[in-house]
Amino acid sequence: MGAHPHGAWILLHLLLFVFWLGGDLGVYVSSRYVLKPDLPFAARSTALSIMSVLDLGPKICLVLILPSGVTLMALDPHGAGHLLNDWSAGATWLFAAFWLWLTVREHRRPGRHRWIRRTDWTLRILLTAALWGVGIYTLVAAEPFGVDTDPRWLGGKVLLYATAIACGLGIRLKLRPFGAAFGELAGSGSSPGVERAMRRAVNGCVPYVVGIWACVLAAAALGVFKPGADL
Repeated sequence: MGAHPHGAWILLHLLLFVFWLGGDLGVYVSSRYVLKPDLPFAARSTALSIMSVLDLGPKICLVLILPSGVTLMALDPHGAGHLLNDWSAGATWLFAAFWLWLTVREHRRPGRHRWIRRTDWTLRILLTAALWGVGIYTLVAAEPFGVDTDPRWLGGKVLLYATAIACGLGIRLKLRPFGAAFGELAGSGSSPGVERAMRRAVNGCVPYVVGIWACVLAAAALGVFKPGADL
């Protein structure tokens, strides 16, 4: 049958899923060492540094999944050419470039510029709400956006992606007390209160982390198997 005409874009999309999940697993494993009170502070600090470096990968993948997915839809729109075309794909890449800049700046200098954090936070909330709306509409409409090939699997992917973004916001909320607790560990040493605050912050993220893993795996499965699609 020969090579797929959009093979390069499909490969990019799959690689983003792989690095997103793999990076998240690395962050989780590193966090376990940060919480070990029997380790010297230098070792825990090194584990935190590794955790921070690894965490940038999934953040980048989360952003780039959006334009890569829109590009694939634009290349094979199935009747939605009025919405998904070269122009909308290009606009999505420009939006993603701005979002990626916000993400990387906030990751490297957290809290340094409040407007960056607020802009990124607001953008993620609005994007989550919009994508939930699009995903639900795609699931319930007979021919969503004029597509007549039963794209419910795609609506499911959109919902899962939006849910993963929401889980990331939950992680940010749970981690807010961690910085102060780790700073106290660095300045005053370990204490039951400090250790408890760190564990509460990090372990509170676990349900959201598992939620992201489930969303990434389920979205990848939907993209590969396309259940119910009229191809």
